[in-house]
Amino acid sequence: MPNLAPLWLTLKVAAAATALSLGLAVACAWLVARRRFPGRELLDALCTLPLVLPPTVLGYYLIVLWGRNGWLGSFLHDHLGLSLMFTWQGAVLAASVVSFPLLFKSARAAFESVPPEYEQAARILGDHEMALFWRITLPLAGRGLLAGVMLAFARAMGDFGATLMVAGNIEGRTQTAAMAVFDAVAAGNYPLANTLVAIMSITCVAILVATNLLMARRGYGR
Repeated sequence: MPNLAPLWLTLKVAAAATALSLGLAVACAWLVARRRFPGRELLDALCTLPLVLPPTVLGYYLIVLWGRNGWLGSFLHDHLGLSLMFTWQGAVLAASVVSFPLLFKSARAAFESVPPEYEQAARILGDHEMALFWRITLPLAGRGLLAGVMLAFARAMGDFGATLMVAGNIEGRTQTAAMAVFDAVAAGNYPLANTLVAIMSITCVAILVATNLLMARRGYGR
């Protein structure tokens, strides 16, 4: 029976990466969609940047930041004895950065599609901004946000380059399904490669179909 451990690790990494990027992506998307401030376009560009940079470049940036001698990684190592390099947590970090733009873009579109008249009416009735966000904006943007979460999860499942640079390809520890497929093909183990490719392809197609159906039914309460 093919070894499916990399698949389970992939699902764990993708779920954790999506959860890790969710809060920041929603916050940045709301700022860009609902506020006007100096540097707004720069923030949008930075949030979208991982979508267009080569994965190896993203991996290098993460090493510079989170590596043992990196700006943040050295602090973690020297003061807390922690290192994200060559761990599954490092794979989560890489996958979250790679998938972040999809979640950010979907969240921004969802917030921009919420009729501002609803928010203005809530302000007139006395709601403060935090209550307005939780009671009006977020529920009305919910479908778009959920679609973004699904797309980010699918993207996190398939990352290879950035994850390889940060977490390595250690069998049983950091080897995700994408890396296992690469190793299986290199070793001529096509039954394992076929199994993993089929499972990942079916999963991603199911996510994309569900996302399309979700967006087609989106109404934001109207």
